[in-house]
Amino acid sequence: MDTAGGRGARARRGTRPAAPRSRGAEKGAARSPERDRAAGESPSGAATPRAPRTDAPPARGSRPARRAPAAREQPASSAEAKSTETFFAPRSRVPPARVPASREQPASSAEAFLAPRSRAPAARAPAVPRSAAVLPDGPVAAPARRPPAAVDALRLREVLSRLSLAREDVSEASALVNRVISHLVQAIRIKDSCFSSIERQSAGSYYERVKISEPNEFDIMLVMPVTRIQLDEADDTGAFYYVSFKRNPKEKGWLRFLEEDGKISAFKMLQALREIIKQEVKNIKDAEVTVARKKVGCPAITLQIKNPPSEISVDIILTLEAQQSWPLSTQDGLKIEQWLGTKVRRDMRFRSIYLVAKQNKSEKVLRGNTWRLSFSHIEKDMIKNHGNSKTCCESDGPKCCRKGCLKLLKYLLEQLKMKYPKELEKFCSYHVKTAFFHFCVMRPNDSDWHLGDLDHCFQQCLGFFVDCLHKSQLTHFFIPQYNLLSLEDKARHHFLSRKICHELNNGFPIFHENY
Repeated sequence: MDTAGGRGARARRGTRPAAPRSRGAEKGAARSPERDRAAGESPSGAATPRAPRTDAPPARGSRPARRAPAAREQPASSAEAKSTETFFAPRSRVPPARVPASREQPASSAEAFLAPRSRAPAARAPAVPRSAAVLPDGPVAAPARRPPAAVDALRLREVLSRLSLAREDVSEASALVNRVISHLVQAIRIKDSCFSSIERQSAGSYYERVKISEPNEFDIMLVMPVTRIQLDEADDTGAFYYVSFKRNPKEKGWLRFLEEDGKISAFKMLQALREIIKQEVKNIKDAEVTVARKKVGCPAITLQIKNPPSEISVDIILTLEAQQSWPLSTQDGLKIEQWLGTKVRRDMRFRSIYLVAKQNKSEKVLRGNTWRLSFSHIEKDMIKNHGNSKTCCESDGPKCCRKGCLKLLKYLLEQLKMKYPKELEKFCSYHVKTAFFHFCVMRPNDSDWHLGDLDHCFQQCLGFFVDCLHKSQLTHFFIPQYNLLSLEDKARHHFLSRKICHELNNGFPIFHENY
């Protein structure tokens, strides 16, 4: 039979056997496969008709068969029972290199999702299914394809727009709070000589411009300047101290606030201040104000101000201010040199020490005479002036998404606490704020926080917080030896990490449950 006719017949039957190996074939095989295909020639140089595509192995030198897609990953059925080991890989602007599914390894730590996004070209990857793989709610599996970034960002911006406070509501609420606090400060100065030099200072999320939902919570520090005080550590956290005067104070009224060993009693001072406020709120005529019942271990005196149809809560925090060096426990904290600059850090550490009346629960005998370091005045400045470049988010400067990420973190925790109040009662917004500060240090440049990368930055910041929960390790930003996550509450930490991973994998349904 004619050789060309035999090949044609075999081609019509849908098969194409490999050409026999010979010197001529080897010489022909040295040519480029693309060149052979373009000329319609086989590696041996003979013209052949185009064979239909089949599942049989291709001939030598011909185009390889298309790889079959990998089986679609199925979500784990018992994910809630697993702890969070890893998080999701950072979004890359280039396709990943081809890796067999059986060899993919999950990320082992926060470094897996903190790696910078590369713009360099990468190896061609196989086609990926359009649908997004679902990550388990416990340990997070190997990096999976996320929904389109534009959709994520659009939904998160929609949530942020709902969290923005209406200017009229803010103005009305703040004006009411200012009237009440001004009245109380004047009365406190007059009624007790020890409090005669007290000054008001605003603190908290409202004044940091990261308040969410409603302007119904305010934090006011009543700051008392003190001089020549001595600080003695109350425990090994480096955050709680006993405060005493190095010399007898000039104001003799201070003597009633001292313990037998000379320590200033936070409990006695708070009690005296509470009594003055309870009596004075009765004299406020242009607002209905009451003092909430005292909460065990809470350093604040809480006011409830009627503001129909809602109510405003104001936490008044008694604070001592001392113009002296920060304690040794803070020496290795506030690591903002690469973020805000060495000079900014030095200037901040020259500012006053703040101590708030806070009971130390680790004491065997709770006497109420301990004070805790407070850095709320520093934190407020860091959030308001958060850029690596000094023009970030100014009127004529480029905008970033740092504050947007912090608001979303606070809102997520707030919504989860409402849904699981018993399991998450020990968590507060200060946990996510501390994690946010650490993450800003890890990503110091403004270019890491482009406004258009809100979804990516939020998920990366959230991933860092989940990693902290999994390890039960979140160090105080100013006091490195102080762990804000007690090792006794590991079960609670893992519970929160699982709930956060569930929200992440499902597009944050909790953000939309009430809308």
